[in-house]
Amino acid sequence: MTVIELPDEQAAALRAKAAAAGLTLEAWLQELAEQERPPSRQRHIADVIVENMSNVPPDIMAAVPKDGASQHDHYIYGWPKREA
Repeated sequence: MTVIELPDEQAAALRAKAAAAGLTLEAWLQELAEQERPPSRQRHIADVIVENMSNVPPDIMAAVPKDGASQHDHYIYGWPKREA
C-alpha cells in the first residue's frame, strides 16, 4: 500500500469530491486510477499530412508533380530543374 500525505485542505477537497460522487475517498481514487487516459492531442506530423491528403480529389492528386520534393526550387522559385 502506498501512503500519500496531503495538506488537510487538499484532503478535505478530495473527500468532498468523492462524497459528491457517492463514494468513499478510497473508492473514488480507485475509480480514477482505473480510468483510461484520453488520447494525446499531439499527433505525428506524418499522420496529419496523410489525413489531409486523403481529402484531395484524385484529379488534383494526379496533377501533383511526382518530383516535387527533389525539384522544389523549380516549382517554388521557377529555377531550372536540377539534373537527376
